[in-house]
Amino acid sequence: MDLLSVILYIFYAAAAIQVFYYLFFFIRVSFWKNKTPRSFPLTPMSVIICAKDEERNLKQNLPSILKQDYPEFEVIVINDNSVDETINTLFDFSREFPNLVIRDLTQPSRVLMGKKYALTIGLKAAKYDTVVVTDADCSPASEQWLREMKLKFEQNKEIVLGYAPYKKLPGFLNKCIRYETFWTAIQYLSFAMAKLPYMGVGRNMAYKRKLFFSQNIFVKNPGLLSGDDDLFINEVATSSNTKVQLVPGSFVISSPKKTWDEWLHQKRRHISTGAHYRFKHQLLLGLNSLSHVLFYVSLLLLILYSNNLIEILCIFGIRYIIMSLVFIPAMRKLKEQDLFFWFPLMDVLLMIYYYFMAPSLFFKNTKRKWK
Repeated sequence: MDLLSVILYIFYAAAAIQVFYYLFFFIRVSFWKNKTPRSFPLTPMSVIICAKDEERNLKQNLPSILKQDYPEFEVIVINDNSVDETINTLFDFSREFPNLVIRDLTQPSRVLMGKKYALTIGLKAAKYDTVVVTDADCSPASEQWLREMKLKFEQNKEIVLGYAPYKKLPGFLNKCIRYETFWTAIQYLSFAMAKLPYMGVGRNMAYKRKLFFSQNIFVKNPGLLSGDDDLFINEVATSSNTKVQLVPGSFVISSPKKTWDEWLHQKRRHISTGAHYRFKHQLLLGLNSLSHVLFYVSLLLLILYSNNLIEILCIFGIRYIIMSLVFIPAMRKLKEQDLFFWFPLMDVLLMIYYYFMAPSLFFKNTKRKWK
């Protein structure tokens, strides 16, 4: 068998694997339907926010959280050794909102890195068993956020994974950030729907407080600076205790990074967490990424050197059509319709993204701060 034949078989195999992921996993987001009964009891909830030098973001976003249309809830903000006016901003809010609980940390933990210590303090302070976690730079898309998240705790569910898009702003960087966020979401949401939950985003997820204290999650990786929420879900989520919530009123909107360096730095930290996932999750995610890269590399080589261009382009076209049929409804579901016309380019750029991000799975810098 000559080298060109090997490349052709690699191309076929990569295309087949890609189609499998789209039609078995990702299509679940496209056709997700909200089947939650609206009469579900709305028991009290605790919202937890870890804040480090977040004076400006808290002034902008905290009111939308404190004013949620929900019968009974508390908002716990942990001031994690801030050097700006975060603590005074919180005290100002507390005069108006009695459901705001403040925890002020003035000494960093010598054991738990990142925001692990602050999050642990927040969970210990929570009065209620159902907790929702988000970040200081996040704002709920509606006053029904807590209500919508709570409605998914039916039938003894313990974890609810939400979607946290980034604000739509001008510029190519913003489109890249939002597409990568959509791409990440369609993976972790569809895997959860397929009974294979492996992660959640700390900007928008809820879980039972007892679930956290039943596992020594942070003790296993005390020096890891990011991915606390990822690893927690990866450890405790099961095929039966996890649900997703995709109604637009449950979304939490975040502020995107403004420069390429800031965004890539953030993504390297987040991706480094993947090395700590369970092996089956690493295998599934790695196979998807590898097939993506091999598809385009083999496609380029075959276009340059093969005589079967019509056959090759047909395979490429079939994959593109399947992607479109999955992505159009999925992007509508997640309110990212404007990204559809960009996805052919973004799909190619993902290959470059994988190339630059791959080293983050193997090299970790434990001297960075979580903020």
